[in-house]
Amino acid sequence: MNDRTAIGFRLLNEFQRDFPLHTTPYALIAERLGLDENTVMAAYADGLASGVVSRIGAVFAPNRIGSSTLAAMRVPSERLEAVAAQVSAHAAVNHNYAREHEWNLWFVVTASGPGARQAALETIARDTGLPVIALPLKDEFHIDLGFDLNGGRKRVASAARCAPRTLGAAEEALVGALDSGLPLQVRPFAAIGARIGMSEHAVLAQLRAWQDEGVLKRFGVVVRHHELGYTANAMCVWNVPDTEVTLAGCRLAGLDGVTLCYRRDRAEPYWPFNLYCMIHGKSREEVLARHAEINAELGLEGLSGAVLFSVRRFKQCGARYAGGGGG
Repeated sequence: MNDRTAIGFRLLNEFQRDFPLHTTPYALIAERLGLDENTVMAAYADGLASGVVSRIGAVFAPNRIGSSTLAAMRVPSERLEAVAAQVSAHAAVNHNYAREHEWNLWFVVTASGPGARQAALETIARDTGLPVIALPLKDEFHIDLGFDLNGGRKRVASAARCAPRTLGAAEEALVGALDSGLPLQVRPFAAIGARIGMSEHAVLAQLRAWQDEGVLKRFGVVVRHHELGYTANAMCVWNVPDTEVTLAGCRLAGLDGVTLCYRRDRAEPYWPFNLYCMIHGKSREEVLARHAEINAELGLEGLSGAVLFSVRRFKQCGARYAGGGGG
């Protein structure tokens, strides 16, 4: 690894979380790494241009603000491209993937509340003429603190069940201003505040308050795994008895190689699974081997399950909460 590659790696890996909530964050990062501010901003600009960096910004806890759900459709292969384009066209959809399964189109809908979320799902079903199953989150076992590029090892925090949070007008405006990410400017939080009539101090104070409250899971660099070489992406699911799923989920969340871990509602009779995790690897064989190890370690081999590899990414961006939830 040459010096330039090492610097880029540190900028990606070390600031996915603990990004400085400071008036001049890029200067502070530069100071920590022995660089200059312009070098840091140029490196992040390169990451954004190449697609390695999705954005620098806020990752909110699911359903603390707004209302989101994973959803799936069973799309005839000859219609997949067209239906995926229809789904991706909805602003409320922030992730949209084709996966290897009979239920082959998977997407996330985020809206301002449950009613708006349901309206978005109904609109998609009406526009495509296909049924949609919704799989709302029940428990989040792995809090997203970023993806450690050194082998996928991670920090895991216990996931507290938190009630939805009603935002005030100033908070809603700030969420909307953060949608597109932090600008690459010397005082980016001042620039964010200027868009919505909020002082730099107030922006930073609100972000810190959201962190303390658990509304904000992390603020930092959001990377795209595929562009970083983790091209094998699989959603793994199991049908775990309801009396055992919390223990299984907590154990699963602590394992290396597991990048997300949730319990979701079933959608009987179409979808019987309730425990989910994501495994990212550099090859299909690597992911399948890790899945087999997890099955053996947790005693999940006898349970009904499936491994759904992603075969195409149609849309990936940050959730948009402003403007009625993106509907």
